[in-house]
Amino acid sequence: MSIWKSGIFLVCLCSFFLISLPVLAVDPGSGNLTQIWEQIQDYRFVDLTHTFEPGIPHWKGDPDETVETLYSYEPGNGTLGSGFYMQYYCHVGQWGTHVDPPAHFIKGLRTLDQISPREMILPLVVIDIHEKVYQNPDYVVTINDVKDWEEKNGQIPEGSFVALRTDWSKRWPDQDEMQNTDSFGVAHYPGWSQEVLTYLYEQRNITASGHETTDTDPGIVVSQDKYPLETYVLSQNKYQVELLTNLDQVSEVGALIVVAFPKPLDGSGFPARVFAICP
Repeated sequence: MSIWKSGIFLVCLCSFFLISLPVLAVDPGSGNLTQIWEQIQDYRFVDLTHTFEPGIPHWKGDPDETVETLYSYEPGNGTLGSGFYMQYYCHVGQWGTHVDPPAHFIKGLRTLDQISPREMILPLVVIDIHEKVYQNPDYVVTINDVKDWEEKNGQIPEGSFVALRTDWSKRWPDQDEMQNTDSFGVAHYPGWSQEVLTYLYEQRNITASGHETTDTDPGIVVSQDKYPLETYVLSQNKYQVELLTNLDQVSEVGALIVVAFPKPLDGSGFPARVFAICP
């Protein structure tokens, strides 16, 4: 995986561990960053990515994925036997756990290929509202939720990735459960709020945010075909990740998140592989 080979990745890890985890002391003059790789092998790696396939939960306007086997180890079933296995995938960019770049909503802002690798390895902040969502599926995170987090953990770091834990991903892979639509066709699932996103992006200057649902906005708003909160996030020229999972396995503070994705020219979105490194 190329991101593991990048000096940027290792420098970011080095900075994080030297600041937050003094037991992982590395001589900065040694020129040998492999010490970082060796030391993190004892840490937990938590996959925050859903496995995607045809039929998974997705935004209501997206067509389903199709997969075709073009070449197989042995001939048969209409494929060419070539001694290797190759598939053809057809899906929208916003498929499965995926990245939305600013250009997804805002013409003229950055596309996927313009997002720097420096923005792909970040301190991870997890704001946990899952118990409130259990009581009310329409719950949206409030500024009090964020202030409570900061009172307990300290100020949200500048440049961090803030993930909203709702445990909604536990409904995966059932599309109906994820949408939670009532008899009137209105979806009921949690989301962000404008006051919180404004605080995070304009006062705490975070780099990106993510959530477990199919949308930034709560289901009630999306059911009206309105997306004001997603529009806001992307208008800040920042990216977001949708359909995260396993946030219940990550602490509220202290981990790193790695958001890796392809680099299509002028890309408007693409499935991502997202994971956390947890001390």
